[in-house]
Amino acid sequence: MDKFTKLTGIAAALPIRNIDTDMIIPKQFLKTIKRTGLGKSLFFEMRYDTDGKENAEFVLNKPAYRSSTILVTGDNFGCGSSREHAPWALLDFGIRCVIAPDFADIFYNNCFQNGILPIRLPQADVDKLMDDASRGSNATVSIDLERQEISGPDGGTIKFDIDPFRKHCLLNGLDAVGLTLQKETAITKFEGTASSLRPWL
Repeated sequence: MDKFTKLTGIAAALPIRNIDTDMIIPKQFLKTIKRTGLGKSLFFEMRYDTDGKENAEFVLNKPAYRSSTILVTGDNFGCGSSREHAPWALLDFGIRCVIAPDFADIFYNNCFQNGILPIRLPQADVDKLMDDASRGSNATVSIDLERQEISGPDGGTIKFDIDPFRKHCLLNGLDAVGLTLQKETAITKFEGTASSLRPWL
């Protein structure tokens, strides 16, 4: 998993509440177990019309936001079914941080396991960042995870909270597998001892 330390990029505003995981990545795209290739189908039903043509009014289809790395959105983002394809699709598109007043718990946890930083902020702060994001290609926002600080295009800063353990994992690029591999020497020693004591296993 890639480390998350500092991120500076274009912020896109999606001011919709209760965006569920089927809106993020519809069920017909869940056949793959690969983490790549899902970005083109992110927000599929909002990004494309019934003929498969881009909806020019959707924020991520607008020229200024096609390379967005930060998404500022409404309350209860990621609700619905617990599909890990949702953070996969966001990451494959290029989104490394999602900012909202609140998230569905399973989606929130899945973000950390995939190197995405989900930030919970009071609605007033989200509204301010939504306004910043309305500046198009000038909507550059910087996020410093170590300092737990968001800097807007006008130079103002917003502090955010994060669990220390989750912060440690993101800063060091550690998912569940990475955390386990940190104990590889102890695991190998245990397995060797277990094999000698119980060779029939």
